[in-house]
Amino acid sequence: MPWSDQGGRGQGPWGGGGGNNGGGGGRGNSPWGRPRGGGGGGGGQGPSPKDIEEMLRRQQQRFKGMMPSGFGGPKLISLGVLALVLLWAFSGLYRVQPNQQGVELVFGSYTGVPTDPGLHWNWPSPIGQVYRPDVTRENRIEVGFRSGIDSRSGSGRDVAEESQMITGDENIVDIDFVVFWRIRNAGDFLFNLQNPEQTVKVSAEAVMRDIIGSMRIQDALTERRGEIQVSAQTQLQLLVDEYGAGIEILSVQLDKVDPPSQVIDAFNEVTRARADLERLKNEAEAYRNDVVPRARGEAAQLIEGADAYRQEVVNRAEGDANRFNSVYNAYVQDKDVTTKRIYLETLEEILGNVNKVIIDDEAGGSGVVPYLPLPEVQNRMNNTQRGTN
Repeated sequence: MPWSDQGGRGQGPWGGGGGNNGGGGGRGNSPWGRPRGGGGGGGGQGPSPKDIEEMLRRQQQRFKGMMPSGFGGPKLISLGVLALVLLWAFSGLYRVQPNQQGVELVFGSYTGVPTDPGLHWNWPSPIGQVYRPDVTRENRIEVGFRSGIDSRSGSGRDVAEESQMITGDENIVDIDFVVFWRIRNAGDFLFNLQNPEQTVKVSAEAVMRDIIGSMRIQDALTERRGEIQVSAQTQLQLLVDEYGAGIEILSVQLDKVDPPSQVIDAFNEVTRARADLERLKNEAEAYRNDVVPRARGEAAQLIEGADAYRQEVVNRAEGDANRFNSVYNAYVQDKDVTTKRIYLETLEEILGNVNKVIIDDEAGGSGVVPYLPLPEVQNRMNNTQRGTN
């Protein structure tokens, strides 16, 4: 036993004395603070129901003494219920961030109008519920390939069943492209379609197949890539609007447009040959642009020179004709004077550039006038000046 037994008497676990084994009755204390008697068998009586009721009554009076005056049971319960209701109603306040739209539900039904950024209230759970999706984030969907874990390394996996498409001239082309989109209407995005992202992916693939099926493979590989991107974005936006997806298509970007890997070398040879053809055409066009304008300029110069010569000859001929007519008219009026004038003008024209020596017959002596060679002197002086320079 955990308690001691001395002199035939023992202390019970409650600090009282226990009865002896000789059958004598003893008295002890019960755990409720009341004495318990012992009979011949040595057993004690427990607390009575009256004692328990008395204890509960005392505890209730003590609790009432701690509360303010006027507080009764029904009022306290009412205030507690009111406080709980206020806390529950206050929990219906929610904030919509600038990059979000709020979507309120009441008993699982959408109210129909997304809430703008700011502080709003909706019925708290379990009556109401609020979704706040991000409507400014730019999302991307990859079609024809899957990026690797580290997209910067360029590693990725090709998905042939999505990327291989048939062109209008019955060739196969491998196209990988990315669709960038964001949420335009949060309510339509959440509730009109079960899986909006998968719907956009399938719709983008269908639109691209329709566009590629209407053009030649060479056009898709070269100069019509920009046209393909713009057309795909426009048609995809019309399709998701028809579905009521609440999505805005930002852009469609072609990542790769190649022939199938089995024939890509042959297509590359064709592409290089076409590039050489374009280079030669450009060189020929540059040579033509250089030669033709120069030839046109030389032709124009010759034409202008010939026209100037024609004008000169015509004018000279007209002047000679007018001069002849004027001389003829003068000759008709006075033949002697005109004849002498013509004679003198002819001598002037002939002798004007000739060195002349004049001898006067009337000079005395031998009949020879002393000659001063002025032209030779002049020529000698000119030659001396040229040598000095």
